[in-house]
Amino acid sequence: MDATDTPQRLHLVMGGRVKDPQTMEFRDPESIHVVGVFSDYDSAVEAWRANAQRTVDDAEMKYVVVHLHRLLTPET
Repeated sequence: MDATDTPQRLHLVMGGRVKDPQTMEFRDPESIHVVGVFSDYDSAVEAWRANAQRTVDDAEMKYVVVHLHRLLTPET
């Protein structure tokens, strides 16, 4: 990696129906909607916001941004 390169920071945006809106326990994990994987946080937030706003009237629907780069390299 070149000194001017920044490390890749992958983010996953996903969502689905949760058992309780105050938790992250999905009602049916097999039916989770995977929006996509994004190479930067800003793009992930944009995708998260679009999906979260689309389902804003459904309290049981929750979308999240998962920091995949933290899972792939936990030592950093």
